[in-house]
Amino acid sequence: MFAITRLRAAAPPSAVVAGLIAVMVGVTSSAALVFTAAKAAGADSRELSSWMLALGVGLACTCVGLSLRFRAPVVTAWSTPGAALLTTGLSGVSMAQAVGAFVFSGLLILVSGVTGWFSRLMGRIPVPLAAALLAGVLLRFGTGLFSTMHHSFAVAFPMFVLYLLGRRLLPRYAVLLALAAGVVATVFTGGWQPDRVHLSLATPVFTTPEFDWKVLVSVGAPLFVVTMASQNLPGVAVLRGSGYDVPVSPLMTWTGAANAVLAPFGAFGLNLAAITAAICTGEEAHPDREKRYLAAVWAGVFYLCVGLLGATVASLLTAMPQELVLAVAGIGLLATIESSLTTALADKASREAAVVTFLATASGVTLLGIGSAFWGLLAGLVTSAVATVGRTRRTEPAPEPRPGELPDELPVR
Repeated sequence: MFAITRLRAAAPPSAVVAGLIAVMVGVTSSAALVFTAAKAAGADSRELSSWMLALGVGLACTCVGLSLRFRAPVVTAWSTPGAALLTTGLSGVSMAQAVGAFVFSGLLILVSGVTGWFSRLMGRIPVPLAAALLAGVLLRFGTGLFSTMHHSFAVAFPMFVLYLLGRRLLPRYAVLLALAAGVVATVFTGGWQPDRVHLSLATPVFTTPEFDWKVLVSVGAPLFVVTMASQNLPGVAVLRGSGYDVPVSPLMTWTGAANAVLAPFGAFGLNLAAITAAICTGEEAHPDREKRYLAAVWAGVFYLCVGLLGATVASLLTAMPQELVLAVAGIGLLATIESSLTTALADKASREAAVVTFLATASGVTLLGIGSAFWGLLAGLVTSAVATVGRTRRTEPAPEPRPGELPDELPVR
């Protein structure tokens, strides 16, 4: 009986499901980019498998370790913008030189954590703008739930209905009910492609790094900038917007260190997650916010499975219907989007800057290889500065009360 009680405490269904959905969304949305980036560096099938193993182990260690250490849902992910950058940046670059760039980028992240400069930068960002940034990042997933109904109504609509009923009757299991409904619907509609699943275990392949200064400048430095601006910055915003005041410097230090150590095996970029983290920080993950770190721990466990099984998990996720992933991601993020918008628009003084941040981030604009999260935040900060610069606080004298009329405020005795 005691063992069952401990198992329930360590693996509440809502937290396990939230961790599973986070990994599903993270892997299915960018696994193809990882394979493309590896092939651009000339990776063979063994090296491709090693990349997935290194990334899975790195994410498992950081998710589980940091979440248990800080008792907060710290979810990490591989750098999706970084993988996109590598698909073109690694053309003509040897695997050894690519690994050298990965080590260099990881060391730069480590230095940013040790020196604390990134933490000081994040401390200057107003909470409403951080919340607006998060809402903008998540908007396309929220709308994805309803756009999916346009071409997959038989899948998305039953999921939405089951979610609403679950929120009314069984709020802790609402997302689980929606996921179950989606699986059943996709089975009946024939959306699965089991022929794409291939069983294969991953094996580590060590590559001695080669530090070519041209590759470090053209690949390593941009990879660092993109990872910090497009991943770590919104990742910290997710934690802060959800009320988790986790120290930033240790997060940068440990993700950078893990990245540098695992880079010779193919870990090109480990960083804080934003979208998938939001799945684990919302009330759907656990009704008690003090226990939502369990969702991130389970995400780490599932990432370890992804790494160990390597190509098998990737093939399973490619066989999964895309409409199922989009719908369950949108449902899992509804509560987080709601709370983010509430926080962003609560303060009238910063409301305009928050709206600008939200719209610019949601636009998806990319400039100089840096994603919309950075530019949205920059636009919001500029708007806030322009609105407040030169403004002086004036104290106007209170109007004299008319005869027989009491003043608005009486002196406190």
